[in-house]
Amino acid sequence: MKTIGIIGGGQLGRMMTQAAKKMGFHVIVLDPGENSPAGQVADSQILGSWNDSESLKKIVEACDVCTYDLEHVDTSALIELSDQGHEIHPDPRVLSVIQDKLLQKQCIEEAGLSTPAFIELTEDADFAKFGFPLVQKTRKGGYDGKGVLVMKDESALVEKLPGECMLEKMVDLEMELGVMVARGIDGELVSYPVTEMTFDDRSNILDLCIVPARISADLEVKARTLAEKTIEALGGVGIYGVEMFVDKQGEVFVNEVAPRPHNSGHYTIEACVTSQYEQHIRAVAGLPLGSPEQMRPCVMYNLLGEPGHTGEPVLDGLEVCLHIPGVSLHMYGKAETRGFRKMGHVTVTSENLDEALEKALIVKKNLKVISE
Repeated sequence: MKTIGIIGGGQLGRMMTQAAKKMGFHVIVLDPGENSPAGQVADSQILGSWNDSESLKKIVEACDVCTYDLEHVDTSALIELSDQGHEIHPDPRVLSVIQDKLLQKQCIEEAGLSTPAFIELTEDADFAKFGFPLVQKTRKGGYDGKGVLVMKDESALVEKLPGECMLEKMVDLEMELGVMVARGIDGELVSYPVTEMTFDDRSNILDLCIVPARISADLEVKARTLAEKTIEALGGVGIYGVEMFVDKQGEVFVNEVAPRPHNSGHYTIEACVTSQYEQHIRAVAGLPLGSPEQMRPCVMYNLLGEPGHTGEPVLDGLEVCLHIPGVSLHMYGKAETRGFRKMGHVTVTSENLDEALEKALIVKKNLKVISE
């Protein structure tokens, strides 16, 4: 079987590795941290940065195909390796567009797809002329609310973010949706059910994923179609997370695209015929894509480190929660907890969505990651 290289050893790489090993692949992970979450379950780990050209060369040359669990990598080095004939998915040229939020938005807009109005933040950009409220985003490196500043009026200008940024019109938000879309080497496209997403106001990290989303059939079709067209426009091979805004008039806009498995797709492990992780491995390995069909309603939530706790993680309330039918716990193997750090996630499946949500809220109230 092929050897698959994963650039990045976090929790997404961990679950990708678990899917690849189940299918019989050999897996090598590149990560700068010893005993990384993915490295714990892979065949081997190369210690090195995903922005170090020599480390990237080492893993790419050791594997039949390489992929990523994060987008903040040195694409110039990967493009050079790709040009030498090494197989890397998604294509590093596609990644170089997606990792720059401005280029990503421009690509989506040029394809005629809906996205909030935006401009590049130049030295002479007039915030007031663009209009408040608005969102300032760093072009590269942001995640989980980092590198994002909501500016309601001119008083927020004193807090403006440094570096290369863009400005985006704030949507009159009704709700946020997500769709996982996979694209195969032959161009085959499959999309997963629409996910309803809520966020933790304290950390701006994804809180609850409710699947299927509690939306009309028309809105479901609109969101799924927009997500598929977005990935057709961007290209590349693998699984993509498409985050979308729905405004109060029912219009749907692309917020951001992640060129990898996504937090909002964790639910697929328990709820779908083919998990997003297996789907990604199938795609990058050139195998037929699997069925994205959802088998049962599901609610997923992120298990975050409790604020005020730093150190070796301890699960409080585990026994109580595992008595509840349909509860599945995924811990990421991180050696240290800290406030709002993603330590794991929980999925709850049930015969109906209301019951799954009720159970998930009980678990969320009782299960905590604290420190010793």
